[in-house]
Amino acid sequence: MDANVIYCGDNLEVIGKYIPDDSVDLIYIDPPFNTSRQYEVFWGEAQERRAFEDRFGDAMTYLDWMRLRLKELHRILKPTGSFYYHCDWHVSHYVKVELDRIYGFDNFRNEIIWQRTSSHNDSKKFGQVNDTIFYYANSKKFTWNPQYSEHDPTYLRQFYRYNDPLRGDYRLDHIIRSATMGERPNLTYEYKGYMPKWGSRVTLDKLEALNKDGRLEWSKTGRPYLKRFKNEMKGTLLKNIWLDIPPIGPASDERLGYPTQKPLVLMERIITASSNEGDLVLDAFCGCGTTLEAAAKLKRKWIGIDFSPTACRVMAERLEKRLGLKEGTDFILKDMPKTIEQLRRMPHFEFQNWAVVALGGIPNQVKVGDYGIDGRLYLADIEKTHKGDFFETLDKWYPIQVKQVDKAGRPDIDKFQTAMRRDKRLKGYFVAFGFSQDSVKEIKRAQTVEGLEIVPITVDELLNFEKTVLA
Repeated sequence: MDANVIYCGDNLEVIGKYIPDDSVDLIYIDPPFNTSRQYEVFWGEAQERRAFEDRFGDAMTYLDWMRLRLKELHRILKPTGSFYYHCDWHVSHYVKVELDRIYGFDNFRNEIIWQRTSSHNDSKKFGQVNDTIFYYANSKKFTWNPQYSEHDPTYLRQFYRYNDPLRGDYRLDHIIRSATMGERPNLTYEYKGYMPKWGSRVTLDKLEALNKDGRLEWSKTGRPYLKRFKNEMKGTLLKNIWLDIPPIGPASDERLGYPTQKPLVLMERIITASSNEGDLVLDAFCGCGTTLEAAAKLKRKWIGIDFSPTACRVMAERLEKRLGLKEGTDFILKDMPKTIEQLRRMPHFEFQNWAVVALGGIPNQVKVGDYGIDGRLYLADIEKTHKGDFFETLDKWYPIQVKQVDKAGRPDIDKFQTAMRRDKRLKGYFVAFGFSQDSVKEIKRAQTVEGLEIVPITVDELLNFEKTVLA
């Protein structure tokens, strides 16, 4: 089985074809509530839910679709592995029942509440601000690396009140047993004139070693206390309510424009807690590739699966740009559409996204009522500041129109010209399987008479993607 692979296809088919039993250490999935086709995240949440209603009708139909995939994911998870299912309020309670049936109620570890936004106003209910992540182990023996959050500043100020010139701030902790702990005769001994009634919490040799290392402090009554130094504390053990990971901000360098994109630090926490270096991490609905980036950064092997060629290409570009990984050397992009026939069968909006991304552009999130523009191609201008430094500006963009037709006709070109004039664009790109003679004539006329440059690009050219296409 290959690792560090992005598979393009239905995860049910990919898992059955490529991934053997008991081979994966950690599985995380964030399936879209609505559908098996990831491309619908491109145009936002409301349309996404309508698409769900059109395709599934109700939550039970969605669960029927998910059940087959959950069973396959359980098949490939190692007995020592862990499984995380990320969802929201729409189906979380139904999903929990399914997971209990597959993994066993006793293997349920946590319901993690992640506050994904700080505010969300609903007029007739409490604001919905959280997602739910169900965490299961596959047996009683599983990988677990405790995670810590930073201490609360108030707690630090209140308890770490003392200072050591060499070791910094510290607090005092008990090293003598209390009455509630009961008497321990084997730990009851006199040390430096102090005899604890209920005994000590450590053996005499350990107490002597702590004193020699300067880790004991003595009260006026001669009672010893243990110094806990702040810079040696890992923090507070993490609980199941996560309030410390904000959503991705508009200016974040990891933001890719997916409405459902998860923060990198969220995935780093999950992967660090439930896997070790060299383990294999799998995300069967990997969207824009956050799980893959986190796994690669943390020196894990990984597998990503997504139905959308657009998402797969975005993932590959993300790994290259953010981590410097090279496709074909550091990872493999497998089963991408390679033929005209495959692209003809692709769903309409997914075909639009594929064409725009293949061209190097950014697809519109709004797919209905886009006024003739399916995407934008940004080309940076290099400008010089008053200090002599150079920087890029991305104000220069070109409209892209995509038609999943054998031959784009004259009316298609006319509509695109109207869109270009409306947005005051003198150049644009038009993608189709082919172009009629009338459309080619109109493209030439618009260039000569009106100065509107329309670059016709065939799907075959995009498949081969010659660099001269954008010249």
